[in-house]
Amino acid sequence: MSWYDSAVFYHIYPLGLCGCAHENDGRAVPGAFRKLDAWAAHAWQLGCNAIYIGPLFESGSHGYDTVDYRRVDRRLGSNEEFAAWVRSCHARGQKVIVDGVFNHVGRGFFAFQDLKQHREGSAYRDWFCDVNFWGNNEYNDGFSYGNWGGHNLLVKLNQRNPAVQQYHFDTVRFWVEQFDIDGIRLDAADVLDFGFMQNLRRFTDGLKAGFWLLGEVIHGDYSRWANPQTLHSVTNYELHKGLWSGHNDHNYFEIAHTMRRLQGLCGDTRLYTFSDNHDVERLPNKLRQRAHIRHVAILVYTLWGIPSIYYGSEFGIEGKKEWGSDWPLRPCLDLADFENAIRENPVTSVYAALGRLKATEPALTEGRPQELLLTTERYAFAQVWEGRALVTVLNNADAPARLELPLPVPAGQAEDLLADCAGSQDVNARVENGRLIVELPGNYGTVLGLGC
Repeated sequence: MSWYDSAVFYHIYPLGLCGCAHENDGRAVPGAFRKLDAWAAHAWQLGCNAIYIGPLFESGSHGYDTVDYRRVDRRLGSNEEFAAWVRSCHARGQKVIVDGVFNHVGRGFFAFQDLKQHREGSAYRDWFCDVNFWGNNEYNDGFSYGNWGGHNLLVKLNQRNPAVQQYHFDTVRFWVEQFDIDGIRLDAADVLDFGFMQNLRRFTDGLKAGFWLLGEVIHGDYSRWANPQTLHSVTNYELHKGLWSGHNDHNYFEIAHTMRRLQGLCGDTRLYTFSDNHDVERLPNKLRQRAHIRHVAILVYTLWGIPSIYYGSEFGIEGKKEWGSDWPLRPCLDLADFENAIRENPVTSVYAALGRLKATEPALTEGRPQELLLTTERYAFAQVWEGRALVTVLNNADAPARLELPLPVPAGQAEDLLADCAGSQDVNARVENGRLIVELPGNYGTVLGLGC
């Protein structure tokens, strides 16, 4: 099994977490990488054995308008500091992946600056898409060009150009040689050229053993991207939507049917599972019932996939887009404000407990979910491995629920594996006449252990 199959990721948006200026003023936040190391150590306490950090490299503003792929953003610090940070993560046992923003660049990128200066005579004119020297734009460049999402701040690269591909490959080699990273999350993979991604896969397979490629994909047939020839995994936005709307609508069928569809498409491929990230509003801002944060956390860890936590979500913090800005989703936080959260905060406590289960219960990684009960308001499934079963039981209704389930493995008793979490409630779970009987409080869920 590859390391990423059993990984639990902690996702850090460093420019936000460290309180960097929104526009790059060239000034570093003092001690940024010391702060990031403290947060990585905190993630380790939660059971996160992998860190996704990004965007990380020099940009003009939010990080996705890259101007220098081979220099850590000066607002955070230096290349040497990042290399030391990766070594610290590796010493704890944490893998590190970074953002690869290969679809577009910022206007300060050297090749685009050359295009502005030399126009038709630029050696880099074919590095960019849809360059039209008869056009213009809001910057009065005297030409127009392809971009990402209608934003001329983000100049679209021509990934079919062999020189562009080689530049990116050389960048990835630089990252591995200088920083020893373990993988890349490909930004905007849903608009990247498939030939480029397949070439990148072949290149990285030969660059470093176990190097992982994750693609940011929102809609579509995920198997087009996540397959043995292209990427190892993609962001599971389809399940992300179901996780919150399935609770708001009291419709566990949405979540269960999403998983069936994705497993039909992707087979054994594990997709990257998340409840929120740097581009979508925090879970408490999407759920009608705050109590359902617990349910979603349990599902992120117990459904087939690669679980992840977005920094701050383990504390149940809020975050909502305002005036079209994503910065409220990417706040500056101080760990000192969350002292004792693992013991006292019900959200933090359940994340920490799930992290321990992931590390100690092979069924959570090796086992496949087996559906035991599905209604609009109740959902139960088991993950079975070598005579041991972990059974997820959920109730999204206000009223208590009595679940009568088939036994997935022979067992004489059931253990509530999350009973010691802060805010946990009493669950009556027992084995009677070859059936598993579970009495759940309203708006509550847990994970039960059965068998050896």
